[in-house]
Amino acid sequence: MFDPYMRSALTALVVGLVALSAVAALPAAGAAPADDPTTHRSPIDTAESVTNATDATVDSAASSHDACEPVANGTQRDNPASDRLGWENGCWYDDPIDVTRSDGLNDTELDAVVGRSMARVEQIRELEFEQTVPVEIVSRESFRESRESDSENTTTSTANYLHQNVKWEALLSIGESENALSTFESTQTATIGGFYNFAQDRIVIVSENTTAPKMDEITLSQELFHALQDQKLRVSYDDRSTREGNSASLGIVEGDGNLVDRFYGQQCDAGWDCLLPEEGGGGGGSDSINYGVYLTQFQPYSDGPKFVRQIYNAGGWEAVNAVYENPPISTEQVIHPETYPDEGPAEITFTDRSSAEWEIPDLGEGSVDYARFGQAGLSAMFMRPVFESGGEDTPVVAPVDFYNLTDTGEISDFDPLNYALEPTDGWGNDRLYPYATDESADTNETGYVWKTVWDSEADAADFVEGYTTLLEYYGAQPVDGHADTYRIADEEPFGDAFYVNASGATVTLVNAPTVDALSAVRAGAAPEVQTPTPTPTDAPTPTPTASPTDVHTPTDAPTPTDSPTGSMTDAPTETDESGPETPGPGTETSSDSGPGFGVAAAVVALLAAAALARRRR
Repeated sequence: MFDPYMRSALTALVVGLVALSAVAALPAAGAAPADDPTTHRSPIDTAESVTNATDATVDSAASSHDACEPVANGTQRDNPASDRLGWENGCWYDDPIDVTRSDGLNDTELDAVVGRSMARVEQIRELEFEQTVPVEIVSRESFRESRESDSENTTTSTANYLHQNVKWEALLSIGESENALSTFESTQTATIGGFYNFAQDRIVIVSENTTAPKMDEITLSQELFHALQDQKLRVSYDDRSTREGNSASLGIVEGDGNLVDRFYGQQCDAGWDCLLPEEGGGGGGSDSINYGVYLTQFQPYSDGPKFVRQIYNAGGWEAVNAVYENPPISTEQVIHPETYPDEGPAEITFTDRSSAEWEIPDLGEGSVDYARFGQAGLSAMFMRPVFESGGEDTPVVAPVDFYNLTDTGEISDFDPLNYALEPTDGWGNDRLYPYATDESADTNETGYVWKTVWDSEADAADFVEGYTTLLEYYGAQPVDGHADTYRIADEEPFGDAFYVNASGATVTLVNAPTVDALSAVRAGAAPEVQTPTPTPTDAPTPTPTASPTDVHTPTDAPTPTDSPTGSMTDAPTETDESGPETPGPGTETSSDSGPGFGVAAAVVALLAAAALARRRR
């Protein structure tokens, strides 16, 4: 079974953010190759394939419900004697229907649009619906009020509250003074365009129009496909207990959905009569979006379609269907399709080395007590400053590093963001353990140990370089007298002490409220070192007479692996560690599963009309 699936309006958000950061001005020399028309072809974009597809029958009688007849314009085809792909509830996939959208859809019109869209999804995906799913259209305002009411009536444990705060703070996404659960909720509310609720077996489409909510048929197509997934395809989840495990599985779920969405849009461009999105609108507003959260969850929607298209091109829909039995087990496999299915996460071990004062919050009910973000989460951490600053700040990566551009310099609407960044390539695995004291629930003063394993020592060094640069961007200063230790002032959003330890291909990050507390969270962290005292001389050193280019340059400080405290660092082969990770049957958090995205309305307002028309005309 799936958690509620949400749709991502790729062009609306990403192109809008381009307008913020002026990425459109980037030179085409840094662009990705133009999309190959053959690799983007729809499975029904020729007359021959359409004819053959509609001849297919299934073992069921034709539906007696005729949704399209009340809005027929006299050109509809006759209903078949038995059910067929491309026909559903009295509607052929290519039937024209007469509906008035300006004042919203009445029940009869909505019934026809849903019936025809079901037929179209069948035609594209070559799977037959078993039953019709109710569809409701709501305004963004109504949707927000409903979510706020649900949140007010939902309680969470103190352990889960602390767990969520720590992990999103560790990702440098949500500051210590913020409530991570509330921030997560506001981001989703502002960006969801529609969802399929498997528990209630219904679809909700969120409209930006508050007076007469209107249908977006492309959004509808994807949510209908998620209902079809629920009826016909089931993902074999190995790990949905962490953000990384969930995002990895969504690589096939949302990748397949967005590929169907793309094929559907191509048919609308080619002649299908479609109810398409309107320009502009209200919405949640950019102030409601936390880009660290958004970008972490956006990865399956950006990389998933490319991952699925590669499989589809090689073996058709049957090959795609087979992936549901063996889904990706890391976001790295979706970001780098060549690693699927053979290259899984590396073994990682962990031993609690905290003092009695610090404990890992117990989430109970078999839930794992750690978090994993994978390459997607780490890349989102490095991209966040660019989006948060409107493109002005690029401490580690710049737009040219993570936007996938066509040969004309435009952002790809198929795979807009590149999560394969230099600081995160070579990811092997990661685990983040939150730590709290008895006072943490009141003070929100927490800590964590985040252990990452990399494919090579060079990959680990790239990550350390990027991470320390990011800490400095957020105000960190090296701490005198302590090796590899940094401090961000308390008045800053991420005000804490940090210890960055690299040992070979393993990097361990330790966080605590103060420098002294680092070693309480993780014994041996932030070891003291003596500052060398210059040796006195009997006479002043003569002034060199050499040219400026001959002047001696001071030797660089030793790298973390050269530190005299190396014997106190973590190593992947530690004999006292607990062994390979074994995710528990529970979920990491009830509020953090089933991600999804749609139009972020304030960002949509930044869109140029032509940019939107390219995707949705």
